[in-house]
Amino acid sequence: MVRRAVANTDGLAMTTPRHILKTVFGYDSFRLNQESIIQNVLAGHDTLAVMPTGGGKSMCYQIPALLFPGLTIVVSPLISLMHDQIEQLQEAEINAVVLNSAIDSDTYRSNMSRVARGEVKMLYMAPETMLLPRILDFLSSVKVSCLTIDEAHCISEWGHEFRPEYRQLALARERFPEAVCIALTATATPQVRDDIRRILQFESTNEFISSFDRPNLHLEVCMRQDGLAQVLDVVERFSDGAGIVYCASRKQVEQLTGRLRAKGVSALAYHAGLDDDTRAKNQEAFRLDDVRVIVATVAFGMGINKPDVRFVVHYELPKNIESYYQQIGRAGRDGLDAYCLLLFSYADIAKIGFFIEQMSQTEQRQAAQHLQTLIRYCESAECRRGPLLAYFGETHQSDSCGYCDNCERKQLPEIDLTKAAQKFMSCVYRTGQRFGASHVADVLRGSKAQKVLDLNHDTLSTYGIGADTPKAEWLFVANMLLQYKLIVQNEHGGLVLTEEAIPVLKNEQRFRCRVSAIAQKSRSRTAAAKKSNSKKSAVDHTLHNPDLFEKLRTLRTALARKKRVPPYVIFSDKTLIAMANDVPKTDSALLDIPGVGEAKLKKYGPAFLEILKIE
Repeated sequence: MVRRAVANTDGLAMTTPRHILKTVFGYDSFRLNQESIIQNVLAGHDTLAVMPTGGGKSMCYQIPALLFPGLTIVVSPLISLMHDQIEQLQEAEINAVVLNSAIDSDTYRSNMSRVARGEVKMLYMAPETMLLPRILDFLSSVKVSCLTIDEAHCISEWGHEFRPEYRQLALARERFPEAVCIALTATATPQVRDDIRRILQFESTNEFISSFDRPNLHLEVCMRQDGLAQVLDVVERFSDGAGIVYCASRKQVEQLTGRLRAKGVSALAYHAGLDDDTRAKNQEAFRLDDVRVIVATVAFGMGINKPDVRFVVHYELPKNIESYYQQIGRAGRDGLDAYCLLLFSYADIAKIGFFIEQMSQTEQRQAAQHLQTLIRYCESAECRRGPLLAYFGETHQSDSCGYCDNCERKQLPEIDLTKAAQKFMSCVYRTGQRFGASHVADVLRGSKAQKVLDLNHDTLSTYGIGADTPKAEWLFVANMLLQYKLIVQNEHGGLVLTEEAIPVLKNEQRFRCRVSAIAQKSRSRTAAAKKSNSKKSAVDHTLHNPDLFEKLRTLRTALARKKRVPPYVIFSDKTLIAMANDVPKTDSALLDIPGVGEAKLKKYGPAFLEILKIE
C-alpha cells in the first residue's frame, strides 16, 4: 500500500537523506539497507525493517521524520529507551518530545502544545498512551506523516515479548490514513515476520532484512562452576568498561549484587521488585557511568540503549534463543568489540522446566521447543554463530567465525589432561555420581568441609589425592570433561560418567583437549595472573594514541556530568578514537570525524579542539 505522506522538501535546507546524515548526524555513508529503507519510507511505502541491534534502526525513521512535512509518531514499549533517544536528538538540535507517565504534568501539557503548534518533528509514546481516546483525538487534529512501530515483534504472539496492546496499533493506524508506517525489530523469526506483516497489512515486497550477525560480539558458553569468580574474571578483564549481568530471579540479582559489591565492584541491582524510584535511579546511574555493572533479571526489559556496554554475562540460562539474542545485543552497540558469556548449568534446565509445567499444554509445547533449541546451542561444538543465525532463518556464510569459544578452541594446541581427568572421574564414581563439581573438587583436595565429613567422603580412596592442585584447576578439569562429554550433569546438577569416560579411566585412551584463552586464564587466580593479560580494552586494536584518547574521554565525562547526560550522548567512544587517531585541528577537519555533526561542532568543537591543537 502506498500512503500519500511522501516527503516534501520545499523550503528545507536539508533536501536529501545523505545531506541530513552528514550535517545532522555526522556520518558520510549509510549502513547496510539503511538508505534503501529510508527511500522506501519516503516514497510512502509501508515498510518492515529487520536489523540487528546496533545496526542503525533509529536512523531509518529519524531521517524521514526530518523530511516529512508533518509529525512522525514513534511507538516504543520502553520509557527509558524513549528518553535516551530524546536526549540524543536534542543534542543534535532536533525537535523531539515524549508523552508518557514518567514526565510531570507541566512538561506533558507543554509537549502537547508544541505538537499542536507544529514545532515537533518526532513524538515518542508507549502504545498504551497512544491508544488513549483523548490522545487519538488530539493526534487526529495534527498532520501525521509517519507512524513508527519500534520493537515490532511485540505484535506477534509468536514473539518472545508479545504485548496485546501492540495488536491494537493496527486499528489505530486507520486514524491516520495518509501516514506511512514503518515497523522495526531486531529479533524476528520468519514466523514472527509473517505475523507482523499480516497484522499490519504490509506487502511482503516492502520487507528489508539485514544480517542478524553481530561480528563484533565475542560469544562464549561455559559451565557455571564458581559463578561469582567467573563473573569477577570478566569484570576485571574489562576494567575500563561497563557491563550487564543477567540472572533468572530477583533473589539471585540481589545476592549477586551484594557479593560483587563486597568484592569492590561498582554494581547495582535492577528488577521489577524494586520500587520505581530505586529502579529509575539505578538505571540512570548506569547510563551516566556512575556505576559500572548493572545486575538484572532476564524477565524485565531494561530499555538500555547505552552503546558502550563492553560485556554481557548470563549468570543463568535465559528462557530462549530470542531473549538471549536480544540481551547480548545490548553489548557493543557502538561497533567496538564486546564480550558475551553464558554460564550454563543443567540445574537451570530443571528450574525452567518447572515453570514450563505451570503453563497450558499449548504453551508448554512451544516453551519446551524453545528450551531444547537453547540447550542445543549451549552444547554445540560448532561455531556459535551457525545455530544462532539459523534460528532466525539465516545461513552463516562460514564454518568458522574465529570469534567464539568453539572456533578459537579449534585453533589452539591440544593439552593432555589424562591424569587429572582420571582422578576427577574416579572421584565422581566413588562419591556415587550424585554431586556437583565443587563437592568433587573438595574431596580431591582433602577438604574438612562439614558436608564432606558428614557424608564420610573423607574415607574414600580419592580423598586428598589432588591436594596439591588448586580448586580452580579442578573446576577447569570438570568443565573440560563436560565439554568433551566424558561426564554430564543430571537434572539436579550431579555429575555422571558417560560411555566415553571408560577408555580414559582404563588408561586405554588419552584425554587431550583444546581450551579457549579465557578457560586457560581461569585455571589460575593468582594476583600475578590477574595482572598479566587479564584486562582487555575494547579499543586496544584500533587506538594509536591512548594518552590523547584518555584526555578526550576525561573532557567528555566532565561535559556530560555538567549537563547530567550520559557521556555517549556527547560523543561515542568510536568518535573519540577517530579524534585521537586523526588529531583534527580545525572545524572542517573535526566535521570529517564520524559522529560530529554541525550542532555538536558548535556546542563542543571549541573544547575538544583546544586539547587536539596542543598535540
